[in-house]
Formats: sequence, C-alpha cells, structure tokens
Amino acid sequence: MKVAAEVQNLTERIAEEIRSQLVKGVLSPGQRLSEAALSEALDISRNTLREVFRMLTKEGLLVHEPNKGVSVAVPSMASIIDIYRVRRMIECQALAQAYPMHPALTRMREAVESGQRHSEAEDWSEVGTANMAFHKAIVALADSERLNEMFSHLLAELRLAFGLLRDPHFLHAPYVSMNLKILQIFEAGRPAEAAQELSAYLVHSERIILAAYARRLAEAGIKAP
Repeated sequence: MKVAAEVQNLTERIAEEIRSQLVKGVLSPGQRLSEAALSEALDISRNTLREVFRMLTKEGLLVHEPNKGVSVAVPSMASIIDIYRVRRMIECQALAQAYPMHPALTRMREAVESGQRHSEAEDWSEVGTANMAFHKAIVALADSERLNEMFSHLLAELRLAFGLLRDPHFLHAPYVSMNLKILQIFEAGRPAEAAQELSAYLVHSERIILAAYARRLAEAGIKAP
C-alpha cells in the first residue's frame, strides 16, 4: 500500500509540474513531447511518465495520436468559450462575495506588482505568468480547495489558448493596468463593482483569444468547428 501511495504521489507531482510548465508558457499548443527527453529531465521512469500522460490527456491538456506520440493539445473554439464561461462564474462570484481583508488580497497585490515590473522590462511571457497568478489569487478568495484545484487545471488549458496568439505583448499588455484597476476597486471596499469590472475584462479577453484562434485556422486553411 505504501509503495502504491508513493507512486500515486509521484504521478500527481509530475502532472502538476507539467501543468505548471503549461501555465508558464514553457510548453506551447501542438508541441510534440519526447518521452525519452522528459523522463530524463524529470528523473522518472517512462512508465510513470506514461501514467502522467494518460492523466493529462483525460484533462484535455495533452493529445495522444497513434504512431505520432504525445503532443500538447490545441484548444478548440468550443473549449475556449467554455473556459471563459466557467471563469466568469467562478472568478466574478469569488470577487463579489469576498471578505475585504482576505489573505489572498496580498497575493493579488503581489501579482499586480510582478506584472508591472515585468511590463517595464518588456518580458511579456512573465507578464502573462503574473496575470495567471492574479486570477488564481482571485479564486482563492472563495476559500475552496476544490475550486482552487479545478482552477489550477483550467489555467493550464487557458495558457494553451493564449499560446494561439503569437504576439504576447498585444495579449498581455492591456491587462497590467486592468488588474491594477480591479485591485484598487476591491481594496476600496467595493467588491461588487470590482466583480463587474472583472466580468467586462473577461469578455474582452475572450474576444481577443477567439479572434486569434479564427485567424490561426484561416492561415492554416481550416474551417472553424
């Protein structure tokens, strides 16, 4: 039993490491994953890595194709729409109903400051990572471990959608000031207003990503599903 538990813990830890790489933009949509290279880099057996691959494939983050191996998933238009629907339900409610002095407020503030620093350095990939941290902190306001875990998985899939847009400056730059505005409204004790601002923000973000997706398909000569 102890050995089985240790194997399960290792599998979950490695799966979380790969999700983290997706959230940070280290892995991009459509990228092929080398089983040999990854097992060596992560210092695990190929059998463990295959179990991780199966787990992440079920989550829709990876795709396995016979005779081609495993690659990072390319989100569909339907999945992008669904991601944003879920985000509006979770994030806006978490913000609107949050306790103003919640400890996650510190994480929100740190994420905003990180985004500003990386924006000044024009490190747009790290701006994107700070943006993810900001939204993760918003969900933490709900004090639900289930929501935190679900949103962690959702963020990995969301970053794949962001990977469809090849200009990270265009994608991430506008949200540095938007995040700051939401934070300031929330800190001023107006959570409902902050939630309304966030809702409009998410609608804007969704339109940007869907437009990028449509352009990418058009460039490839593929009709959108």
